[in-house]
Amino acid sequence: MTLDSPSSLGIVGVIALICDPGGAMKGDQHSEDLGHHDFDGVGVASAGHMTRRQLLVRASVVGLSATAAGSLLASDAVGSAGDGERGAAACVPGKTTNPWLGYAMPGDARPDAPELAPRGAFHVGVRGWTVTNPDQLDMVHLGAGDPNPRYDRPLPLMVWYPAIIPGRRPELTTYSDSLGSGPGNPDRPVIPFTFPGRALRGARPDRSRGPYPLLIVSHGYPGSNVLLTNLTENLASKGYVVVAIDHTDSTHADATVFASTLRNRALDIDFVLKTMARVGKEGPGSFLTGVVDADNTALIGYSMGGYGALICAGAGITSAFATAPYWAAGDALKTLEAGSPDHTALVDPRVKAIVPMAPWGGTYGAWDAAGLKAIKVPALFVVGDQDQTAPYAGVQSIFKNAVSSDRYLLVHHAGDHEVTVNPAPPITFTRWREYVHYQEPALDNTRTNNVNQHFLTAFLGMHLKGEDYATYLDLPESSDASNNYGNPGYPTGIWKGFKEWSAVGLEMHHLKA
Repeated sequence: MTLDSPSSLGIVGVIALICDPGGAMKGDQHSEDLGHHDFDGVGVASAGHMTRRQLLVRASVVGLSATAAGSLLASDAVGSAGDGERGAAACVPGKTTNPWLGYAMPGDARPDAPELAPRGAFHVGVRGWTVTNPDQLDMVHLGAGDPNPRYDRPLPLMVWYPAIIPGRRPELTTYSDSLGSGPGNPDRPVIPFTFPGRALRGARPDRSRGPYPLLIVSHGYPGSNVLLTNLTENLASKGYVVVAIDHTDSTHADATVFASTLRNRALDIDFVLKTMARVGKEGPGSFLTGVVDADNTALIGYSMGGYGALICAGAGITSAFATAPYWAAGDALKTLEAGSPDHTALVDPRVKAIVPMAPWGGTYGAWDAAGLKAIKVPALFVVGDQDQTAPYAGVQSIFKNAVSSDRYLLVHHAGDHEVTVNPAPPITFTRWREYVHYQEPALDNTRTNNVNQHFLTAFLGMHLKGEDYATYLDLPESSDASNNYGNPGYPTGIWKGFKEWSAVGLEMHHLKA
């Protein structure tokens, strides 16, 4: 492996760090403090070359998981990406590279990724901290002798943002998550694991073009704040501050009574929006001061996160849904009912757009036509037409009845519920129930991720930045019809931004307010 090529794909930064014991920065920290590590005694095979074992040993010294190091090694095996490109770590906008030979990191672009899918011009930093929403109704203990149990509700957050990467520091990190569906589930035991990402922990924010629009990401049930790093890193590289929530009682590690998720999704999102607005305006003690523009916010919600995003955007739930005995929620959901003062207060004018991805609730009577009509902001819905968890028919109904919204519906043919989540991590390969929590049965998640990255870039760019991306969204309804070799002048009529032969298996619908 040659180490002195400036265009080595995705690995040049970490190789420089790992190989250079005299470098100014010596380690990828996994906390807010910078970590420093001693590389003495870990030799190099020869000038400019390193063995696989030495790479893995040195990667472990800087704190990268074996998976991350292996991915880097595979990336470099492809060789040069061409002069001036930064490879998979941060693809040049409008270009794609081939950043792997084997295991791709979540969010990497396939060679056939559509035009707007690759990462943008910004480096990406990431930080995590926990915020607390005080005096909340404790749904887990509701009805256990106390009609109004209260607690301070913790919400761990991960925040990605445009960043300045010092020197030759690698734009890499390791994320922690768990397999499972909460404690006490014998079919899905809680098993911690890690996986690699393309961001730098604790990096200094790049304020040069800030403040940046805010994106709030809400996961499914169960899920985590790193379930969608294929999107969160990608969008941060395009000039957004992206905050993803670990919803207490709803994560892989702590999932419990479903009524907690039903009540708290919209409340959590609202609290995080208010928190981000505050920290963006605080003094020099806040790293987000001057970085985040919470007055210009979009909500991205997957599954139960989509349910929460719709409620926050104006779609109050029906009384019949709120009081259904099946949820065992008592009157706790009435705060989300359409027309109630509490729900009206949740609809924040700082939310300028929403992206409900496989939103749950459409086939369960969560909303009626009047409730959905109250959504006034633009929306991009994303769904697979074979979704068994948030059935396609239910998402279609939400889309058609949100008549006050300028809205799009992106459909993945043969897609199930996982078209938006990261590719299945290797730890799931021998655990079928966990594997299908990530992996699409008929589609490649990296491909569906790339398609979603492309369309979210266009949609959010239009509505949060005023960018001229309408022609990437206003398309012939069927990608297959546009991809027909028999079309006059083919491939000139293919969906904009898609390479020849690649606009397959998709639909885009547009209904104006």
